[in-house]
Amino acid sequence: MKKIAIIGGGISGLYFANLLEKYQKYEYKIFEKKSHFELDDGYGIQLSVNSIKLLNAIGFKNIEVNQIYFPKKVNFYDAKSCKKISDIDISKFNYENNHYTTLKRSTLLNFLLKNIPTNNIIHNCELDNIIYEDKISLSFSNNHTEQFDYLLVSDGIFSKSKSVIFQEKTSPKFFNSVALRGSVKNIESSDISLYLGSNFHFVIYPINQNKEFNFISIIRKNLKKEQIIDKNYFENNKFLQSLINEISSKTSLNLKDKIENTKSFPIFISDKFKKPEKRNIFFSGDALYAFPPSFAQGASQSIEASKEVYEEIENNTNNYYQKRYEKIKSVNSRSILNHFVFHLSNPLTVFTRNIFLKYLTRNKSFMENYLGKIYKS
Repeated sequence: MKKIAIIGGGISGLYFANLLEKYQKYEYKIFEKKSHFELDDGYGIQLSVNSIKLLNAIGFKNIEVNQIYFPKKVNFYDAKSCKKISDIDISKFNYENNHYTTLKRSTLLNFLLKNIPTNNIIHNCELDNIIYEDKISLSFSNNHTEQFDYLLVSDGIFSKSKSVIFQEKTSPKFFNSVALRGSVKNIESSDISLYLGSNFHFVIYPINQNKEFNFISIIRKNLKKEQIIDKNYFENNKFLQSLINEISSKTSLNLKDKIENTKSFPIFISDKFKKPEKRNIFFSGDALYAFPPSFAQGASQSIEASKEVYEEIENNTNNYYQKRYEKIKSVNSRSILNHFVFHLSNPLTVFTRNIFLKYLTRNKSFMENYLGKIYKS
């Protein structure tokens, strides 16, 4: 039986491991740099039907319904006035038992981990060296060395493994933006609410049936290099409060007393698509390509990619990276466009944007092309 190494125990790596568990055709090990999985983190994620279909095939459809939420619409609001601009009926893309879903990231991780034997997971280790012989020989920071037939790298946007494999430092690009994340209380909403402001936007949505709501804001910030790499800078309560105050001053929605459990972090994106020379090495998730966070496809695309990797190995084909490249181009262009449109500041361009939003969100052909092409793949 051939062996597969998975570096990184995030959504992409764990979903891939579930496929290996389901079909029982390969031996595998997961190598995770952290000492444990963060299974109580409360922040939310969105999963469109392209990934829900794949998750349902490994049992996600049986998850307790109170742990997840099925929003029907994305409602667009002007952040300053809080007047509704338009909406998208995302439930139109649902089919069979596949529904657009919001949930806590930890809920998904718990689901993915329950099927994986603990002795298949090695914590506290990072890839130090790779040697290509008949097989792939991997050496890790905990002095563990082992040979494998295939390697899946899914250790995130700051992938150390990527640098080891390409033998050069591979760094993502700062997106001149920071994220403020948290939970929101005392909100009455049954759908995804997207507020568009001048050089910022924020999203509020339910993440289960227990009236828990996720809050995420993307704010344009030009920071110095030393600030970007300083973790303490983003964890400082003074900085967190300054972000809350900045957003609150630009919206009539009362947020100051409603946002809790806040965290902030700089946003990085990939600046180029790079594939390895060896056919038996695969990248997925943010280790492959990280998008601007304005299209809610990060988690879904990482699940899709892992499914494609499994099919590539199983069918012994050689089209994974070409297929991924085409999909990444489509998602990335939409993410960049959304970010630009969401953050417009000139009153005339905002007025024009709002007119176009009202028209385009009602245009069935446009929505099929813009969302349907991504959701139905």
